[in-house]
Amino acid sequence: MASLISSLKYLTSPTHPPTLHTTQPTLSTTTYTVSTRRPSHPVASALNTIFRILIAISVSTVVFLRVRGVDLALEWGVNNAWAVRGNDVLQECEGVYVYIGAVAVLWGVVLRRGYTEESLTLITHLGLQTSTTSSIYLRAPTTRFIPTTSIQDLFIHEAFKGFEVKFYLAVVVRGEKDVVVVFPRLMPRRGILEVVWRGGRECLWGVGRGGEDGK
Repeated sequence: MASLISSLKYLTSPTHPPTLHTTQPTLSTTTYTVSTRRPSHPVASALNTIFRILIAISVSTVVFLRVRGVDLALEWGVNNAWAVRGNDVLQECEGVYVYIGAVAVLWGVVLRRGYTEESLTLITHLGLQTSTTSSIYLRAPTTRFIPTTSIQDLFIHEAFKGFEVKFYLAVVVRGEKDVVVVFPRLMPRRGILEVVWRGGRECLWGVGRGGEDGK
């Protein structure tokens, strides 16, 4: 049972320490993505997707047949004693518990993304766009575009979280009291932030604007 639970956690929560991925779709566009998703083989990703689909279909079928009051073991043509006993238990359960369990499985296993991904896209002479993925697959990511004319500075600062010092990358926007924090959920280590900071300054204004100190 313990090994089964561990396998399910690995499949549904493929988290990993935040890592940086840099892509350049065009000569004027650079995207820095910080993600906690585990590197995986395409076959493993496909199996993960198939696993989620099968779980969704199974749960939906059980709920549908439970609502219709159909004998599941008879419907599926299963004569195994364990299957029959499981069917009896399911039929004896209050409907509300079956539905709550189904929602919990769909939310925790099928819909929950299980990893966080945040990105910063820089477009030369145009501006930058921040993006944060949602915790569930069906919800669109949160994005914001800031034109270059509204950006005053891009810097690395430090803050205290309890007894721990955290570094963050921030954008100073004209006319706004608060700065815009890049990668607000993941707060990656300073080494990653320095790479993004240098690339951001080079893309937006050219190397050396405002000096070489990130604070």
